[in-house]
Order: sequence, then structure tokens, then C-alpha cells
Amino acid sequence: MNAAERANSIALASQIAAAVNLFRVAFPDVRVDLKPWLNDADTQAAVDPDSIDLGFHFPGYSRSCACRSLLVQIRFFADPVDDIQRAIGVEVAGYDHRGQQWRVSTIDAWQFEGSTQPKPEQGDRLKTYCRDVLELFNGRSSSDSAA
Repeated sequence: MNAAERANSIALASQIAAAVNLFRVAFPDVRVDLKPWLNDADTQAAVDPDSIDLGFHFPGYSRSCACRSLLVQIRFFADPVDDIQRAIGVEVAGYDHRGQQWRVSTIDAWQFEGSTQPKPEQGDRLKTYCRDVLELFNGRSSSDSAA
């Protein structure tokens, strides 16, 4: 679901802003898109309501990232017993004019898959970003509940 639509509380909006800032630290030249999904019925039917989705666009094609745009999806699981929503993974996909070129998922093996891949240094930055986002969404909720 578009990040702009998921930001329904100050706490969640702050976490989304922090996730954006983490990405901009790693990739300072990107433009942020808090609404990467179109608002038509077909697109909305395919969108995961238990995710926060962010788009990032380079000013042109990034050779080091092997893409023009990135879609970041932070996946959540709502535990009805504890009434807590936990981030269970982050998926990042790189796109250019031909469509999706590669993807990496923390839910799977943390390996890049696709017809092209980012250079190793950029791949490491993306994986570090994923770790930081998981810590951001799960670490804060754990420390807040302990306080």
C-alpha cells in the first residue's frame, strides 16, 4: 500500500520518514515517491494491504544500481494475540524502461535475482538499508512497549 496512505498516525508517519531518510543517506540523488501505485481498481486489487510501499527514482539510469527506479516494500504481519504489527521483511526491486530487472528479498535468501544486478557495493548498501528498516520498524516498537 502506498506509504502516503499508510501514514495514519504520527508514530507511523515518523517511521516512514525515517525509512525515507535512511534511503536518501545511502542514495542521495534519488527522488522519493510516497505513492508508487496508481489509484485504479486493477492496481489496487494487486497491492498488498499489509505493506508500506515506497518508490525511489534516480535522475537517469543508474549503472551502479542497474535500474532507473526502485520499489521498496516493507512487509508486515499483524499478530492478533499481541495486537502488534511486526515488519517481517523488506523487498526491493529495480526497474527500467523494460520493467523489473532485479529484486532482493529479506524474506528469502537475501540474494539478488534477475536479468541484471546492482554492483556489489550498491547491493551491500541496499542490504544494509533493509536491515536498518527492519530494525527501525521492529526495534522501536519493542523498545516502546518495554518503556
